[in-house]
Amino acid sequence: MNRHLFAIAVSLVLAGHAQAQKESVNRGRVPAWATASELLPVPNEASGAIFIRRQDFLVHLNVHGQERYLGYRIKILHANALQIGNLSLAWNPAAGTPTVHSVKVYRDGQAINILQSTSFEILRREDQLEAARLDGMLTAVLRVPDLRVGDEIEVEVTTPASDPSLGDKDAGVLLLAPNPAPGRYRLGLTWDEDQRPDLKIGAAMKSAATARDGGIDFRFDNPDALVSPKDSPPRYGWLRTVEFSDFADWTAVSRLFAPLYQKAAQLSKTSPIRIETARIAAANANPFDRARAALKLVQQDVRYIYIGLNGGNLTPATADQTWQRRYGDCKGKTALLLALLAELGIDAEPVLVNSSGVDDGFDERLPSPGLFDHVVVRAKIEGKQYWLDGTLPPVASLALTPTIPFKWVLPLSSQGRPIEQVAWMAPSAPDEVNLYEIDARAGFDKPAKITSTTIARGIKGLQAYFQFSSLSPAQILTGIRQELIGDTWQTIDDVQWRFDEKAAASVLTISGTRVVVWDDDDDGAKSLALPGGGFNPPEKRIRPADQDQAPPYYTKPEFVCHVTTVRLPTSTNAKQWSSKASYDMHMFGRNYQRAFELRDGAIRMIRGSRIELPEIDAATAKRDNDRIATFDNSMGYIFYNPSGQKMSVGTGQTVPATYERDWTAENVPCLSDGGLK
Repeated sequence: MNRHLFAIAVSLVLAGHAQAQKESVNRGRVPAWATASELLPVPNEASGAIFIRRQDFLVHLNVHGQERYLGYRIKILHANALQIGNLSLAWNPAAGTPTVHSVKVYRDGQAINILQSTSFEILRREDQLEAARLDGMLTAVLRVPDLRVGDEIEVEVTTPASDPSLGDKDAGVLLLAPNPAPGRYRLGLTWDEDQRPDLKIGAAMKSAATARDGGIDFRFDNPDALVSPKDSPPRYGWLRTVEFSDFADWTAVSRLFAPLYQKAAQLSKTSPIRIETARIAAANANPFDRARAALKLVQQDVRYIYIGLNGGNLTPATADQTWQRRYGDCKGKTALLLALLAELGIDAEPVLVNSSGVDDGFDERLPSPGLFDHVVVRAKIEGKQYWLDGTLPPVASLALTPTIPFKWVLPLSSQGRPIEQVAWMAPSAPDEVNLYEIDARAGFDKPAKITSTTIARGIKGLQAYFQFSSLSPAQILTGIRQELIGDTWQTIDDVQWRFDEKAAASVLTISGTRVVVWDDDDDGAKSLALPGGGFNPPEKRIRPADQDQAPPYYTKPEFVCHVTTVRLPTSTNAKQWSSKASYDMHMFGRNYQRAFELRDGAIRMIRGSRIELPEIDAATAKRDNDRIATFDNSMGYIFYNPSGQKMSVGTGQTVPATYERDWTAENVPCLSDGGLK
């Protein structure tokens, strides 16, 4: 998806290696709607890398889309800033060609016109091919020669920006960085007659606003650093922003995009896709299995490549085109999947989502297609809604909850649908389970046999799939040995990796030997800190006095479980063993639990941690700040005393050993509500 969000900052970088083309940028005058700010004098005590004498970022709206003017004059104060002389312009040629108005260097009161002796070199961004991107973008680069500390560099350029998919509609946001370099900044929005958009001006921008005929400006001199309240949810990060939109509401965006996917999902009369759907239907009796087979076909037989050529950033390729090419981006894969499901009689719809994890508070934003960067399919099968993502690997099947934790999504419908919140619930299965078995039955002074298993779900699980699925068992074994032997492991005898599709989890098991270092506690007593046995104490949730204290405190959701089992030396008996305390604690919206049990010659420990409330209010944070001193951050020690009397392990909970159950199951006993008793 083509984002219409753009940050206002000077971040001009040299483009990568690419093949020069014949295209060129235009040269011309500054458009009438773009006027430069007056220069701010450089103070005698100026410090840092640069001083912004002026930076104007202005957007003009017309019936064809947007034009964006960037003009700045920057004083270079430090050698580290000389890289801003490496100028780079990127644009989609389908939207038009940028016009360079000026590139000058001011030195000792003289203006040097760089464009008289140096020109932009046009590059195609073929360096994106290895990232599976065909975006048709062009890049023009210019290296300002002989730039020196003390010089002032001036650049002015206007770039067109439009997408034919939007028709006469447009939307976007102006923003000023939270901690910009000292100097003068101006953001502006102007429009042709009858093109005035709806505006939403952030509180931090209102005092800087100046309205004028056909536009509005926002001016800042030496703006203060402005950061969101510490540990607040992401939606509080929208600070110095000005949103604009031609869309009346989100249903209008939904109505605009729905026909694009309806058209793209229509199959020709002779489409070979019908052969695939007939094969799927014959091999699978029920709708769920048919949908799963269709999804796997799109994931496995159509490789992912981002396609944004010829202004098609928002318009999907047709299902037939994508199948014929055997490659597609999220839009093309979604259209193909919709076509397959329709042929199989399964009700499904495209849904715009944001895959970057920044969709908190989208319900508070003006409607803008650019807020979403991805599209997936949502299907209704036997009364349940399932999420299907054709861009994920073929082990990612239909899911009742999306693999990426979306917060706000936009279903596409010809009637129009409002933006929807995806309900969040604390997961019943951990994102990660770490199993660690220490077989010390041979004795305290003998190397122990170790079995370590990591079970990962969600994004971590898919990352592991990408890492291991293309490697042979021998390659995995060699790589793990190279990485681990010599640190804690003496030998690694075997490594097994698999992806459990039923559990939607990566499972990596390593077995070998290592020396277990028992602490000597005198008189023959020994102790051992179990791997994964302790928690670090939570940090206080406190904000600086000058920040807003009212917003809630946020913690990214997670659920992690550690299970450690020690098979005790056979020369010892149960009465000689004890452990640190078990506990069940709740602080800052997180549940902390740890439990021990000694049974069948083994001490079993389980430690679980799950976010129950991603957001807590300020009063709860204050209460839990006062409770941190009571937090048990002890390591998960077990103790052996040969003369032990009245020693005990745990407080009566039943704790399974690493080898006693299937830890890929949904309701593993990592917390008390999962079977830990």
